[in-house]
Amino acid sequence: MTHWLIMPVVLPAILAPFIILAARYHMGIQRVFSVVGVLAMIAIALGLAAETSDGTVMLYQLGDWAAPFGIVLVGDRLSTMMVLLLAVLALFVLLYAIGSKWDERGRHFHVLFQFQLMGIAGAFLTGDLFNLFVFFEVLLIASYGLMIHSGGNTRLRAGVQYVLFNLLGSTLFLFALGAIYAETGTLNMADLAQRVQLIGADETVGIRVAAVLLLLVFAIKAAVVPLHFWLPSSYAEAPAPVAALFAIMTKVGAYAIIRVYTMIFPVDLEATSGLHDTWLLPVALLSLAVGAVGVLAAKKLDRLVAFAVISSMGMVMVAIALFTPESIASALYYMVHSTLAAAALFLIVDLVRQSRGHLDLRTDAPVAGAALVSGVFMVAAIAMTGLPPLSGFVGKLMVLNAAFDNGPDVWVWSVVLGSSLISIVGFARAGSVLFWKSQSDGAPVPDASRPAPSALSFAAVGGLLALLIAHTVFAGPMYKYTIATSAQLFAPDTYISTVLGTPGKLSGAKTDAKDVTKEGDH
Repeated sequence: MTHWLIMPVVLPAILAPFIILAARYHMGIQRVFSVVGVLAMIAIALGLAAETSDGTVMLYQLGDWAAPFGIVLVGDRLSTMMVLLLAVLALFVLLYAIGSKWDERGRHFHVLFQFQLMGIAGAFLTGDLFNLFVFFEVLLIASYGLMIHSGGNTRLRAGVQYVLFNLLGSTLFLFALGAIYAETGTLNMADLAQRVQLIGADETVGIRVAAVLLLLVFAIKAAVVPLHFWLPSSYAEAPAPVAALFAIMTKVGAYAIIRVYTMIFPVDLEATSGLHDTWLLPVALLSLAVGAVGVLAAKKLDRLVAFAVISSMGMVMVAIALFTPESIASALYYMVHSTLAAAALFLIVDLVRQSRGHLDLRTDAPVAGAALVSGVFMVAAIAMTGLPPLSGFVGKLMVLNAAFDNGPDVWVWSVVLGSSLISIVGFARAGSVLFWKSQSDGAPVPDASRPAPSALSFAAVGGLLALLIAHTVFAGPMYKYTIATSAQLFAPDTYISTVLGTPGKLSGAKTDAKDVTKEGDH
């Protein structure tokens, strides 16, 4: 049993109380420990990803209690990849918060930031549905504190709306957990995968209700239409670094759907047949279309980016809803892309606010020094809308290719291409209004005393854009990794045998009873 697997959860959980107790009144010390903690988290995540890259499934049993009775953390290709993405994103978001001094505009930013990392990392690593609920609540509490950071009535209203809608999701989550436990007697995901298979065809009502409730909960987290109402105001009103970090929170919902509906409720399971293509695919296409229309109709730049996030999640959910190994691999590639692109855009929104003083999409007086801001906006917009040559274009090609051999490929192709065109027009309109058109007569002159964005702020945005370019350049190796990850998800025998410690064969898989099992042993 490796103890490194729990470190992405324990490290921020230790740093947060240390910062508030030992460095409460020393912003410089808070920044140092926060940055060092995130760098350490990146190093640990890299080690975990390297360890699992060959198919290894890592297991950590809290208190050395064996599953399904004890709490377990499980690391495979998918979970360690998401933890690494979280850690890398957190570094650039943190650098921007420091460079723009957003962390000074309210209390306990770094404490809440660390707790947020703890909740998200725990959600990716947990092997138990109840602890997935617990980590959801941890990240919800921390995210609410971050949302209202620096105060303001508008931000407070958006935060209350965000909390109320997510509390509704938490309530549904508890109902689903109760129904699952009543039907199976366990909440451990590996144990559930075996017990659900044993439910008779005439006794599937309870487990089907639970599966539908779980899908609703995860759809709320992923901001799938029509459960997306909380996202535009929440993300638009949140402080820029917080909104950038929130770019990965919708991916927690997508991750949960992939994990639960490949392991516990697979496509070939009679008890939950029809959920994937009958229900999930239409709402995913609707999310893609609604998000694109929102981009075109937005009157403020922050709202435009928020609707772009909804559209990108629609693209992810379309790939997931197809539920083939190729489509899940495409979804994973696109999840990495959309997380980086959305985070970069939210930070660029703040750069625009600092340059112009407002985010209204209307012509205004020319802004001195806006060339660099317009340049990074153009690169990020190209990535988000899926124009070549960046990873958004590559990811959409992967999704379209995965849909080619499926029945509804005409609908998928039509909605994907149509929404892409609408998004391109929306971003082009915003860019031309903000950076190209100018009104010199009768327009308010920008405040010359307004401080220019710091070099560290631009470095953080540039780092995210550099990662997008790297994601494009290394699309081949990355896609091979996501294909291997998808294959591991659709053949969960190694995961199950590692967690439950069951030697022998499971559906033809050859396993051993060790804490770490490799697919190479098959």
